[in-house]
Amino acid sequence: MDLALTEEGLLQKHKKERKELQAKIQILKKSICKGDKKKKKEVTEEIGRLEENLEKHQTEEWNEWRLAHVTLNDEEESGHVSEEIDKDNSCLEQPMQRVSKAQKRREKKAIAEKERNQRIIEQEALNVFGKRNLEIEAIKKILSERGLMIYEIPSDGHCLYNAVAHQLKVNGETPLSLHDLRMKTANYLRENMNDFLPFLSNPDSDNLLTFEEFEKYCTDVAETSAWGGAVELQVLSCILKCPIEVIQATGAPYIIGDQYTNGKRVTLTYHRHMYELGAHYNSVTNYVQDEES
Repeated sequence: MDLALTEEGLLQKHKKERKELQAKIQILKKSICKGDKKKKKEVTEEIGRLEENLEKHQTEEWNEWRLAHVTLNDEEESGHVSEEIDKDNSCLEQPMQRVSKAQKRREKKAIAEKERNQRIIEQEALNVFGKRNLEIEAIKKILSERGLMIYEIPSDGHCLYNAVAHQLKVNGETPLSLHDLRMKTANYLRENMNDFLPFLSNPDSDNLLTFEEFEKYCTDVAETSAWGGAVELQVLSCILKCPIEVIQATGAPYIIGDQYTNGKRVTLTYHRHMYELGAHYNSVTNYVQDEES
């Protein structure tokens, strides 16, 4: 790696590499024939490997660059320490020079500080180039162009319902709690079982849910912290009679319930890498109003 690169130059280099990878990924995706599950699986695994390799490479490159610059600073400081050590040794009356306790303490402190700096560099690199941070920055950029910002929702299994509840509040709609939304969602599912059953399967067998399993699914929606996904988004759109727009880091935002044209809209952000537990929904708020408050 060219250590003469500035920090900004390295960031631009990595940005270009990620852009080139995205282009390659699009080509791979287009190579999948419709219905070819085997090819789709192979391409998905290949994309995962490519993303992992690039992230590892860029993290190592970032660490190397930062460590080199910290090392230069350490060497300058070590020069000053050596001068002090020489002064100490010149004062010793004994013919054979020995390492003083003060020198040992200084050397031990210098080693510990260098190790600490390296750990900080490695952690900073993970934060800057990690999937979570890259995803958040991409979503923030999309929102900023609309004068919006992320409104963070706790990651407790209720994120979809709490995000929708927050949107109703900021839009001046009839307030509904997450419990209200969960109960209404479960009731709507039960009343329209035939419309949604074909889209729900048992995670262990991939078979469609039986009537008993569907009833348990609805009970979990109403009474537990079961995570909400695509089906629940569709139901919530029908209940609220308004479109729900979901903004992601990559690709165009997708809209559920675009048949509703009454001027109402719920806007959410979808995060694949925000938490280790899995995907997450956040709400949004007006950027200018938030700052003024």
